Amino acid sequence: MSLFDWFAARRKGQFVGKVIQETEEGDGLWGKCPECSLVVYRKDLISNANVCSNCGHHNRINSNERIELIADPGSFENLDQNLAPTDPLGFKDRRAYADRLRESQSSTGMKDGVITGICTIEKMPLALAVMDFRFMGGSMGSVVGEKITRLIEKATSKKIPLLIVCASGGARMQEGMLSLMQMAKISGALERHRNSELLYMPLLTHPTTGGVTASFAMLGDLILAEPKALIGFAGRRVIEQTLREKLPDNFQTAEYLLEHGFVDKIIPRPKLRETLKVLLSLHGTKTIAKS
Repeated sequence: MSLFDWFAARRKGQFVGKVIQETEEGDGLWGKCPECSLVVYRKDLISNANVCSNCGHHNRINSNERIELIADPGSFENLDQNLAPTDPLGFKDRRAYADRLRESQSSTGMKDGVITGICTIEKMPLALAVMDFRFMGGSMGSVVGEKITRLIEKATSKKIPLLIVCASGGARMQEGMLSLMQMAKISGALERHRNSELLYMPLLTHPTTGGVTASFAMLGDLILAEPKALIGFAGRRVIEQTLREKLPDNFQTAEYLLEHGFVDKIIPRPKLRETLKVLLSLHGTKTIAKS
């Protein structure tokens, strides 16, 4: 789904992407898979990283759940957590940008759309940034760009590998050019990280689109993705109208990009931690430097 489709769905009060639904007669203990309609016990679903055991559908998870899935228990050190956005342009469309920010902050408990920090995986250090689609569609504004840049610079100075979990509709239009500048700022920090011969891995989740795809999501040494994740820049309809061609049904999916060389590996979520452990070991990561 493109950023334009996301805003259209948001105006209609629809959910973006497929999220597991509670059964009508349930008490919150059971849910129905939106892909195969299997009725699942929520505890079983959570124990399987919120992936349907029948069809493999990956339900969306928030940033805190993602961190718990990846990091050693109690090892995550949250950085720059009080960094908060402003409204530099005084932007207003249907609603004021300041009101949208307050609403997202209230509903998610986050200051902005990314959590960054240092953690360990099996005692191996990792700089970790996790974008959260719940916060204004995971859009990249000045704070998101600044937090990710600071994390990259810290990873470079500490000489540790970096993982960015991408989930975004693209650059945040309410901040105009300031949001677009984050693409170059993050990319520059990643280039310095690369020049230090350090590992960077983006994990592309559903959806990863727009300016995020056009910058740091595609600059990894190893580009990882979740199954059936939507990954692209412009929306399908825009591309079809420009090319005047019908695109394949699986266009802009992780599987399509893997087949065409844009993604290095698709990793089912239950196997993510084990795969990251292997990749870090192969890279020679050993112990974390103390702050």
